[in-house]
Amino acid sequence: MNFALILFLLCLVTGVLWFADRLLWRKARPAGAPRPALLEYTAGFFPVIFVVFVIRSFLFEPFNIPSGSMIPTLRIGDLILVKKYSYGVRLPISHHLVFQTGLPQRGDVAVFRYPLDTSVDYIKRIVGLPGDVVVYENKQLSINGQVVSKAPQGSFVDGASARVSRQFGESIGSRNYSTLNDDGAGDFYLLESFPNQEACQRTALGLRCTVPAGHYFAMGDNRDNSADSRVWGFVPEGNLVGQAFLVWFNASEIFSGRFDRLGFFE
Repeated sequence: MNFALILFLLCLVTGVLWFADRLLWRKARPAGAPRPALLEYTAGFFPVIFVVFVIRSFLFEPFNIPSGSMIPTLRIGDLILVKKYSYGVRLPISHHLVFQTGLPQRGDVAVFRYPLDTSVDYIKRIVGLPGDVVVYENKQLSINGQVVSKAPQGSFVDGASARVSRQFGESIGSRNYSTLNDDGAGDFYLLESFPNQEACQRTALGLRCTVPAGHYFAMGDNRDNSADSRVWGFVPEGNLVGQAFLVWFNASEIFSGRFDRLGFFE
C-alpha cells in the first residue's frame, strides 16, 4: 500500500472541497446555516490532513521494523522516527530532490528505498561513502585500509528466537553501536545482479567493494542475518529517505514493563 500516495490524494480532494467551500459555497448558504454533512466530513478534515501530509513528507515519518537485520540496535516491532530532511528535501511521490540539506555520514542508520524494488523501504547502517574501499573479511570490517574497531561485549540473547550470538561494540567516526557476529555462521556475498557490480570482488576471505560516486554501502548490525550491500549492492543517493534516530514504541516490550530502549539511538 502506497500510504504517501493515498495521503496526497486525500489532501488534494479535501483541499479542493475546502477552498471551494471557503470561496463559493459558504457565501451561497443562508447566514448561520451549518456546513452540509458531506462537506463536514470531507473539507472539514483538510487542515488536519494537510498538517499530517507536510510533517510526514518533509519532516518526520514513522516506520515499523519488520525484521531482525538491525538487532541489537533495533528489534522486530520497534516503531521508529526518521528525519526526512536529513539528506535533502524531496517531493513526495516522485522523490525528486528539491534542495540538498546534507549527506549520509559513516555510521548513520538510514532508511532508503530498496534498490531492487523501490516500493519497499529498507533500514541499514551506512558504512561506506562514495569513493570508499569497503572490505569485509573474516567477520571484520575495514574502510579505506583502516580496521573498524570491534570490542567484545559478551553474548546477546534474542528474546524472540532465543538465539545466542556474540555481541561486539563498533565505532565509526563519532558513532558507537553494537553488532552481532558469530564465527561459525556462513557468509553470503553478491547473490543478486546489480548496477556497478564490477566494483565488488569476492576474495578468499570475504568481499571487497569500491563505492561508486553517488552511492553508499549499507550493512545491518546483525551481520550474519542481514541481506544488505554485501548481497544486492549499493544504495543510490536518490533512494535515500532519511536518517532514523528515535525508537518511540515497541508493544511487546512496553507491555512487559520494559522502557529502557525507548529514546534516541546511534
